[in-house]
Amino acid sequence: MPELPDIELYLHALRTRVVGRRVERVRLASPFLLRSINPPLEAVAGRTIVGVRRLGKRVVLEAEGELFLVFHLMIAGRFRWKAAGAPIPGKVGLLAIDFEHGTLVLTEAGTKRQASLHVVERRAALAEHDPGGLEVFEIDLPAFDRALRRENHTLKRALTDPHLFSGIGNAYSDEILHAAGLSPFKQTQSLTDEEVRRLFEATRATLTEWTRRLQEEAGEGFPEKVTAFRDDMAVHGRYGQPCPNCGAPVQRVVYAANEANYCATCQTGGRLLADRSLSRLLREDWPRTLEELERRRRG
Repeated sequence: MPELPDIELYLHALRTRVVGRRVERVRLASPFLLRSINPPLEAVAGRTIVGVRRLGKRVVLEAEGELFLVFHLMIAGRFRWKAAGAPIPGKVGLLAIDFEHGTLVLTEAGTKRQASLHVVERRAALAEHDPGGLEVFEIDLPAFDRALRRENHTLKRALTDPHLFSGIGNAYSDEILHAAGLSPFKQTQSLTDEEVRRLFEATRATLTEWTRRLQEEAGEGFPEKVTAFRDDMAVHGRYGQPCPNCGAPVQRVVYAANEANYCATCQTGGRLLADRSLSRLLREDWPRTLEELERRRRG
């Protein structure tokens, strides 16, 4: 799912292409995309786009007259910029917004249709789509601390909770926690003041650095490779590969439909976190340290 750096990348590209431009027409290819009825989608035709913004992990296009298109890309939704009047791709195409100088196309890979679009009128209605998470670049350390330790959750859950912090998901939470040297399953209320400070600084630094990297990579072109898996990430999606800091193999814990990637040496003092499914299967045979894991592999 696109997260804060990816959404900011889209916004950077969209501002120069659609802001100040009049919508010629809208073509809806998948009725499952549209999750609202009133106002109708067609109401945006003939209006000028006056702004784009991020709302949590949502992309918002604002048209004149306080009409908002609120896109939630979910896992596989992606924007494409095409020549004016370009056809909507047959299998993956969901929507096209036509301008005189080009067409913004929304696609979604796979068979599941999870991406959504809400058309809302007035800012009060737009606010209802805001999960309410804090923007980490708009708060100070005490505010971060209060939100983080308000309830007792794992750090992985707290960072990815859209009601606590805005725009952070599975990929960048892995990178943040690695940068902070903290276990993804450490409890928030067990953190020391120094650990909270370290996490706050790592959160801002990681999101800033990846936003910069992605925008430098895309340049003035429209982003075509928005993905949660990048070769130069430290731990996310790098199971079994060497940690860039210490060289130890990156570990992972799979749970539900998600996973946490971490370095045992840098984040958990060498202790392996038990994968729920494997630990139930292996019980007392589950290796507790990297050294024990390596001995078993050699054996």
